[in-house]
Amino acid sequence: MFCVMKKLLLCIMTGLILSSCTNKNELGSKGNPLKFYLVPAQDMLTLAENGKILEAYLKKEMQMEVVVELPINFIAVVEAFGAKRADAAIINTFGYILANEKYGVQARLKLMNRGRDEYYGQIITRVDSGIKTIKDINGKKFAYVDPASTSGYLLPLKLFKEEKITLKEYLFSGRHDTVVSAVYQKQVDAGATFYTPPDDDGTPKDARMLLKMQYPDVFEKIKILKLTGPIPNDPIIFRKDIPEEIKTKLTAALIKYIKSPDGSKVLHNMYHITDFKDAKDSDYDKVRGYLKDIGRTAQEFIK
Repeated sequence: MFCVMKKLLLCIMTGLILSSCTNKNELGSKGNPLKFYLVPAQDMLTLAENGKILEAYLKKEMQMEVVVELPINFIAVVEAFGAKRADAAIINTFGYILANEKYGVQARLKLMNRGRDEYYGQIITRVDSGIKTIKDINGKKFAYVDPASTSGYLLPLKLFKEEKITLKEYLFSGRHDTVVSAVYQKQVDAGATFYTPPDDDGTPKDARMLLKMQYPDVFEKIKILKLTGPIPNDPIIFRKDIPEEIKTKLTAALIKYIKSPDGSKVLHNMYHITDFKDAKDSDYDKVRGYLKDIGRTAQEFIK
């Protein structure tokens, strides 16, 4: 009888230990929080501040542990999925193509801006640069955003190939606002950033607006030379092997948040999001076509 009771007690204790370990390691637990990454496309301070507000909302709404991460560059977001450090992310379009190709991530939602699900790239220069046409960039110094940026690298690369333009020198500024700053301060002759159409009242909404507070005359000093694109809007993506329940839960939480006064403000501050739309992988075939046009694969851009 004693042996039977001893075995029963041992089984119960083992079960409790295993249950404790499982709970501790379950995605969304304190030991293994849901890790939501943000692509560092714009002002880092604004993204960090609003990211913390989003993090608090998701914890409360989803009733699980969530950590919002802001890495230093676009590629770090992609590689976080490969290392399983990221479970979900708001990522730029080219970053999605790369992460999908390498790690099979899945797009669930597409960011919307004032009813639009696509945007453009732009080539900018100073009004006093002497550059009148795209051809005039030949032999000049140029600023790209990041090797994994569609508007800030892939599309200008495609344009320069078509126009047979050879740059004297180029650099990667890391973010759209720093490209605008480099052009404004005459560190480069021209640069590439994102373009979003103006408001109905004509107020510009392209990357120059990111520096309006710092440089009040940015719209007068920097002109748009040419548009590139179109580009499907950035998606919200998931690591392929996380539970479907969590994907559904996070998707629902974000859709609910954008419809609230606080959420609409936070998400607009982060990436000028005004709504979400269901996304599927084929939505991004246009960008894959751009890659084919220049004879490159997504992975070749980060070697």
